[in-house]
Amino acid sequence: MAAELVRGQNLPLPHTGLSIRITAAGGPAAVVLLADADGRVTGPDRIARPGGPGLPGVRPATAPADRQEVSVELDALPAGVERLSVALVLPPGGPAFGALTAPVAAVAGPGGTEFAAFTVAGLGPETAVTVLELYLRGGIWKLRAVGQGYAGGAEALLRDHGVPDAAAQAAALAPAAAEPAPTTRAAGGPLNIAHPRRPAPGSTPPPLSVPPSPPTGPEAPVAGDAPGRTMDERLYNQVWGIFEDAARSAAAYRSAVAYADRRQDQEIEALLADPRSRFGADAELGRMRVRARRDDLESRAREVLERDAAQLLAELAVVEAAVPAPMAGWEAPAWADWRPPAEPPYGVRIGDLHLPENPALKVPLLLRLPLSRGLWVDCGAASDSTGGPVDRAEAVAAAGTLAVATAARLLACHPPGGLLLHVIDPAGAAGAALAPLAMAGLLAQPPATTAAGIAGLLDSLVERVDLIQMARGAGAAEELGSQADLARLLLVHDFPHGFDDGTVAKLRFLSEEGPEAGVHLLMVADRAQARAYGPVLDRFWRGLTRMAPVPQEYLADPWVEHLWTYTPAVPAPDSLALPALLERVALARRAAR
Repeated sequence: MAAELVRGQNLPLPHTGLSIRITAAGGPAAVVLLADADGRVTGPDRIARPGGPGLPGVRPATAPADRQEVSVELDALPAGVERLSVALVLPPGGPAFGALTAPVAAVAGPGGTEFAAFTVAGLGPETAVTVLELYLRGGIWKLRAVGQGYAGGAEALLRDHGVPDAAAQAAALAPAAAEPAPTTRAAGGPLNIAHPRRPAPGSTPPPLSVPPSPPTGPEAPVAGDAPGRTMDERLYNQVWGIFEDAARSAAAYRSAVAYADRRQDQEIEALLADPRSRFGADAELGRMRVRARRDDLESRAREVLERDAAQLLAELAVVEAAVPAPMAGWEAPAWADWRPPAEPPYGVRIGDLHLPENPALKVPLLLRLPLSRGLWVDCGAASDSTGGPVDRAEAVAAAGTLAVATAARLLACHPPGGLLLHVIDPAGAAGAALAPLAMAGLLAQPPATTAAGIAGLLDSLVERVDLIQMARGAGAAEELGSQADLARLLLVHDFPHGFDDGTVAKLRFLSEEGPEAGVHLLMVADRAQARAYGPVLDRFWRGLTRMAPVPQEYLADPWVEHLWTYTPAVPAPDSLALPALLERVALARRAAR
């Protein structure tokens, strides 16, 4: 039986040879866009259209029609193609999707047996819609139900996929106007936006072009439902899949609200342009109706957003219960069961991300281990997520707390003694924050506070990186012995206080070359205070992952470039999770000696 997908749901593809059967009224053109990993279509030679020539791995339908079939062979796609968007484009001048029976797409394997179906319900003024997306993640092809509509038609669809000269390509893409198709509303009547398999009580559902599957609803989410060789890797990839789905869902909502606002402005402008409808009771009634239509569109978009959020929250709940401690929140039961790992986990959590539309949907911000770049705790935060000012002393204290919590997580990611922690504290201001680490005996040596001590520590780390690089370059890495496997974490507090040009140069070297040799930076710094060094440090800052000590909106996703609010991963003020973890890490280290 075919799985009935809902918007945003995804599943691994069991075959590389697929047939996508689309049933849609209005004679739309079934278009396939071949995109790179970022979802960008580089030109017209990456667009398969009905009646057009086949592309490597894609055979389009013969002509726009109410029933079309697209064949895909994923193994035959051109190099660099990692996403396929299957879209529908209605003829210009005809009805929009909201006035037609909801499109249905069914996906079948080589034997013709359908294993997934998706009904694109809830559309309104859109004349183009991305129905499905096939995408490559971790070497595995997956299918996602998208349902992203475009009131701007083919041009908006192509522009959203980065197609050069979208207007010209859209003109060649749109099918000729078809004969009027049966609609689900009477002329001038309201649109029927009911879900075809969830009719209102007492109503008669609109006819479907294909028989629906039994209304079993979406399957319960499963932890590890993502590609990967290990469970940790699958969970890591699943979290990033949730993040991507949340970004796209919010983009669809914002696009719908923007359309509703534009239409409201246009309708009110039309009312004001006619002197007969500018004043009086009829004018006020007209404006009320315009606002009601706008609010109805937003309400419908909000319903879809909340439905998507509910699905993602359910998936996130099962993932949160399954991730290992370093990838979990501080309040998670996994920390109570923490045991020293035999090898580092696949990733580590450094915070959470959310968007204003869904503050309850907090997606973990995970980084791959070993870290490929240093971390920067920005103690110069000027405002929090509400825009309110942050006291300088409070920001510095919060930054110290975040740095210690992050260092503790990284220590918990390694086998006993597998990560040595060094500290530079030239102003001696980090004593209180570092006290838990010092009391547990987890510092490799006392913090370097003098110019000589700082220079000596940096020299030893630079020499270590040089030695490992030379040994690897000469093919003699095994001669370094077990010491080469020991990672180093350098926590630098209150940079650039006490740093001269020479020590800054060494720090830059460790930032750029250290990760490959197992030497990692954790900076606590205010970028504004380092302006005396000029633009020479710009590359340095860009090479670090910034973490704000208070919730702030500054991290942009790579798909639709939303600004996400980052919330740092720190224990609650009254939590005993951090001291309990440090005690266990120290005990495991002593037992391993």
